[in-house]
Amino acid sequence: MIETQPTGGRGAATGQAVIDAAVHNEVPSTRALFPHLPDYWVEHVTNTMFKGPTEYYYPQNSPIAARPGSRPPADDVAAPINARTRAAAAAGPPPASTLGVVRDQVLDAAGVQAAILCSPYPVDSLHNPDAAVAFASAFNDWLIAEWLDKEPRLRASIVVPIQIPDLAVREIERVAGHPGFVQVALPVRTQHPLGSRIYHSVWEAIERHNLVAAVQFGGMPGNPPTPQGWPSYFYEEYVDMAGVFATQLTNIVSEGVFDRFPSLRVVLVEAGLTWLPAHMWRFDKEWKNLRRLIPWVKRPPSEYIREHVRLTIQPLDAPADDPKRLLQVVDHLGSEEMLLYASHFPRVHAADPERTLLRHLPESFARKIRSENARALYGL
Repeated sequence: MIETQPTGGRGAATGQAVIDAAVHNEVPSTRALFPHLPDYWVEHVTNTMFKGPTEYYYPQNSPIAARPGSRPPADDVAAPINARTRAAAAAGPPPASTLGVVRDQVLDAAGVQAAILCSPYPVDSLHNPDAAVAFASAFNDWLIAEWLDKEPRLRASIVVPIQIPDLAVREIERVAGHPGFVQVALPVRTQHPLGSRIYHSVWEAIERHNLVAAVQFGGMPGNPPTPQGWPSYFYEEYVDMAGVFATQLTNIVSEGVFDRFPSLRVVLVEAGLTWLPAHMWRFDKEWKNLRRLIPWVKRPPSEYIREHVRLTIQPLDAPADDPKRLLQVVDHLGSEEMLLYASHFPRVHAADPERTLLRHLPESFARKIRSENARALYGL
């Protein structure tokens, strides 16, 4: 059982190194991708109503989408393409859309040694496969040119058109050799469960290139985010996203993905963690009853999860005034290697992970969460 540490325990700003496992940078405008897009798509964007991916995982004006100070000055962002895009530009640049902002707000904070970019660029919302792969490729080339080649403290996730697995594999093969890419970004909401054989070629490419699969909050597959259909409010979708993560994790294990790809590593980004212990208990219990239906799953599901799966610690769903409850949940995970510190900049989460969790842990465990688990996962 984890013992509660004094409230004044050491934090990230008092000497321990930090690796930020999830920073959600965005492209400032479609125009910023023009140097990396084929001429056909530059002309198409300029002369038609099509402006590339425009359906975002977070509503642009959501109060939790952007922290104060996370939007760059308007002068740092390319001018609108034409009159049709001026209205959107007038609302201000997207948060975390320039390297300067991420340097100032994340990388130059006390103790931060490295950060992993997990962009939510929604190419999965494009139904035209040629557009999806063109914009994914342009975005990845933009990441290289404007972020990775300019800042050695950064690593990044490859954006892929997951709705077309063959093209997703092609994009992984194209850029996986760049040393700045350490994982592949997969939205948690997909047209088919991620364990489906449809995606096995994607998992194979991720494992073969020694990359991590980052299953992250969001996704625009076109189907409803709940089994009952479309909710009325983003609030409902946001609360229910933990259930989507649980569903994907159940499917990945049950379809034998970790049996087929034994060195595969998966990190659940912005999934939270408090739901997982109870889910593993139920998962193991039902596996004992129904394992004959999935004979390729040779071990209890919780063993696969502890071995192959990591989670970023936000959002922290726990009472701030009683750290012992959260410590009990963390203890029930049964592993000190599963959790990664992540600011999720520029997102806004109510709980302060330092005050709510990290300062109450033994120093060695807190160090693993702040840096050592991510260092091992990403080979930093």
